[in-house]
Amino acid sequence: MICKTVKLSDLIIPKYHDTFNDISYVHKIFTSGRAGTKSSRGGIRAVYKIVSDPDCSVVIMRKFHNKLKKTVYKETLRAIRRLGLDKRDFKITVSPMEIKYLPNGNTIYFTGNDSIDDTKGMIDESKPIKLVEVDELTEFFDKGDGEDELANIEATFIRGNDQEFCMEYYFNPPRNPKAPVMQWVKKMEQRSDTIHIHTDYRDVPKKWLGQKLIDSALQMLKSDEKMYNWVWLGLCTGLDELIYYMFNKRHIEEPTQEILSDLKMLGIGIDYGQMNATTFECFGIDFKNRKLRGVDEYYHSGRESGHQKSPSQYANDFKEFVENIEKRTMNKVTFAVIDPSAKGLAEEIKRVCPHIKFISADNTVIKGINRVQKLLSFFIMTLSSKQKHAIDEFQLYEWNIDLVEKGQEVPIKANDHCMDAIRYYVMYVWKYLRRLLPFLIEKEE
Repeated sequence: MICKTVKLSDLIIPKYHDTFNDISYVHKIFTSGRAGTKSSRGGIRAVYKIVSDPDCSVVIMRKFHNKLKKTVYKETLRAIRRLGLDKRDFKITVSPMEIKYLPNGNTIYFTGNDSIDDTKGMIDESKPIKLVEVDELTEFFDKGDGEDELANIEATFIRGNDQEFCMEYYFNPPRNPKAPVMQWVKKMEQRSDTIHIHTDYRDVPKKWLGQKLIDSALQMLKSDEKMYNWVWLGLCTGLDELIYYMFNKRHIEEPTQEILSDLKMLGIGIDYGQMNATTFECFGIDFKNRKLRGVDEYYHSGRESGHQKSPSQYANDFKEFVENIEKRTMNKVTFAVIDPSAKGLAEEIKRVCPHIKFISADNTVIKGINRVQKLLSFFIMTLSSKQKHAIDEFQLYEWNIDLVEKGQEVPIKANDHCMDAIRYYVMYVWKYLRRLLPFLIEKEE
């Protein structure tokens, strides 16, 4: 089974030792900040269980099936290697997604709760399910039925099992302490059959993490302590009324002509409104100095000006805006990321600017806000003084505090037109922008 040279204590942090083989708790909740090693613990626990127990099954779940392969399935395969086991002793399949230990026939089943009935039908009923791991628990509350859904999952898998049974839950806490998942945790903590263990990178041996990761955490602590407490320590820091609380005068910086002409990914985020404002926000990436540089802004509000423009007029304004930028920067604007609902405007602009590539924006609001916050926290994003409306909005854009009190993260629909346009650009070029951040383990969904 397990090689004599491999010790569990060398694979899991001390905070996990007492509960690793404990069967007295039916519910085990594991939370952490970044690099708290809870995912490693989950993979190792699942593999160790099917190898060490002569008669059992394990189920590993996420809310959605399409998230399994690159996350918990990959981590479980890694656990086989880390435990010093021979992959030839396992039957590993993707369709269905299963890992079977051949010497005893025990199996780990992977499923999303969107297909739980299918998974249940595949499980060998002669092998009792003794462990269910629920990964990224917040998804079950944000995109599912929360507590009711978890109760149904437990009832499904515990049925007919009079032997040991454990549900384990893994997630990074949200910022809002009043989020539904945190209210559920508080409720579960009152139960005698539940234990909650929280870790952060400081609980992990330094040699496991490497100095580069630790330096990254400390750099965030220096630049934005509140963000550090949430990202790295996994604390529910709460939400300031102001979304971009970290924005200040240091974020306003004029790029030199040399920088402008050398910018890459020179593009424009577009937020379109009819009576509401329409804005074009131009940015480019300065890889040499590790900056996202704001270049220029166009802003028109039909409501404020009393004059509503047609899509064709906005298209002509866009063409002029691009020509002025290209003349000033001696660089080419190559793409625009546009509000998904503004297809008509996109078609009008394509007619007058055929060289511009148009991309429908990813409008995942909270993820986009989180990414912009990181860029601001590390002073990677700067704005030009020409972006006057964007500068104003960064200092006015707020959370809906009434909904925050109810556990929801929803921005107020005001002072958000430039914020949306900038977020569209950031989301599209994130695969490049993340390289400018200090060493962070980004958990992209």
